[in-house]
Amino acid sequence: MSGYRILYHHRIRADDGQAVHVRELIEALREEGHEVLECALVQKTGARPSAGATASPGARRGGGLWTKLRLPRVAIELLEIAYGAQGAARLRRAAHAFRPHFIYERHALHCDSGLRAAHALGVPLLLEVNSPFVDEMATLGLLRFPRRARATERRVLAGADVVFAVTEVLRGICIELGARAERTVVVPNGAVPARYGEAAHAAGRALRAKLGIGADAFALGVVGYMRPWHRLDLAVEMLARPEFASLHLVLVGEGPALSEVQAAAERLRVTGRVHVLGAVPGELLPGHVCAFDAALIPAINRYASPLKLFDSLAAGVPTLCPKQPNLEELVVDGRNGVLFVPGDADSLRAATARLVVDRDAARRIGERGRSDLVANDWTWRGNAKRVIAAYERLAAGGAQRP
Repeated sequence: MSGYRILYHHRIRADDGQAVHVRELIEALREEGHEVLECALVQKTGARPSAGATASPGARRGGGLWTKLRLPRVAIELLEIAYGAQGAARLRRAAHAFRPHFIYERHALHCDSGLRAAHALGVPLLLEVNSPFVDEMATLGLLRFPRRARATERRVLAGADVVFAVTEVLRGICIELGARAERTVVVPNGAVPARYGEAAHAAGRALRAKLGIGADAFALGVVGYMRPWHRLDLAVEMLARPEFASLHLVLVGEGPALSEVQAAAERLRVTGRVHVLGAVPGELLPGHVCAFDAALIPAINRYASPLKLFDSLAAGVPTLCPKQPNLEELVVDGRNGVLFVPGDADSLRAATARLVVDRDAARRIGERGRSDLVANDWTWRGNAKRVIAAYERLAAGGAQRP
């Protein structure tokens, strides 16, 4: 058929990387010719639904109270638990006029709204999982109802008709937590290559000139929310070494680690080569990434699919990545990126030197990264196609719910 009607549910309040994922995938599904109705506490797309779709009952554009709400952790979890029934009712109301072929839900702690609604409506649930929330919150010491959270997680993972995990590592975790192996597939994050064309590269050149980064200098860029465990101090320390006299560190984003970075730069007398730019609007990010000679992912958890990796691949910028399985699913050392041992200063210096010393090799790695992204369709449109292919395999199999 020409297109499907997809009821897209999420419980995201923040306007961060999670929201980027929601917006990009919804837009990609619409570009592929499908109707998508976003049903959520806080609507994230900002774009009009495709032709024939209706306004989401109860959806709140902009955010209002829900993006500002600050409560004790136990109160937040009680609201998350209560939302299960409320979210399911919201989905049922939205489905009454929209008549979706399936529900697509972004998994969240204590959230079983999509599973409840899918059972009531008799349509499949396709579940996107970006992290093992129960384990994550327990590790942070923030989980107040662990038994309830674990039971809901297992029921939702086992009950979903398809589970999309963003890495093979996370796929394995999902299966251990109850997802069916034959229905659990990997769909990583993505990028939009067209955004990284000549206009973005021209913006990158203009940014370098504004920052005083000359053509012979080497700009190492970091994008994202920066925390102390990312060990950005190791990158700052490189600037003080003679072999890295041409190296500049460009930090795009916010976070508690920035004060430590700035203090270290002052102590080492390299403040002139540390550029703290803060957060930038999404539409300006391609130009910032194109200003880099290399991008650095200083640290990442063991199951994530970092958006910043796909941005630098799309920009044709070589990426320095921690050597760990979730990143090695995409990055081949010396081909489309350079790997270093996480947290190891000597390994990071050696990996960086490979690019700084041999600029031609750095450019080749960047070019191969972009070609690999295009060839493998590590794009949001590619992800939309993967979602639809999984639904069509499910529909063709005529499988019944367990």
